[in-house]
Amino acid sequence: MNIEIKKSQKPVKYEDALRIMEDRLLQIDQKKTKDLIWILEHQNIYTAGTSYKENEILDNSIKLFKTNRGGKITYHGPGQLVCYFVIDLKKIKKDIRNFISIIEKTIIDSLKSYNINTFSDKENIGIWYDDNSEIKKVAAIGVRVSKWIAYHGFSINIDNDLKKYDAIIPCGVKDKGITNLKTINNQSYADLKDRIIKNFISNLKIKSFSL
Repeated sequence: MNIEIKKSQKPVKYEDALRIMEDRLLQIDQKKTKDLIWILEHQNIYTAGTSYKENEILDNSIKLFKTNRGGKITYHGPGQLVCYFVIDLKKIKKDIRNFISIIEKTIIDSLKSYNINTFSDKENIGIWYDDNSEIKKVAAIGVRVSKWIAYHGFSINIDNDLKKYDAIIPCGVKDKGITNLKTINNQSYADLKDRIIKNFISNLKIKSFSL
């Protein structure tokens, strides 16, 4: 399996990223290009997946971008690492749950290298942190699969503005909070991008990739 690794240095508009992923999916389906892992950051935006509900918006003044990924409503913005991908599951295993497990393991393994212990939850997708018995989400996952090609991705809160989540019910979960890595442990996460890429490639068992 051959895959391209891309790291954007400047913020990417959400609609531009979505268009690039959808174009890439068509090219991969036609066997014209490589699969993709793409690390980036967005400017402030709220996005709603296919299962969101209107009552999950608490501030009607916000602008909402409705997208075709799975999941509900979330926030993206500065200080948050976003990892998108366009990956042909036919080359790995035609099993969506298995692929989600790979994503979860990638995030958990990467954060563990900073001595931050997190976990997944079968009832609520994402990666969670136990903050003195208060469960808080630190990473969100939203995936869509078309023609057995998975795209969209996951986001990890590093030092983003957590007050932005007050305008919504994040991912439709009312009884759990939101946190970021700097709040958990105020250290440098400058190499998190590289750790995510390394672990993702390892968990996908990819042997060939290009930067």
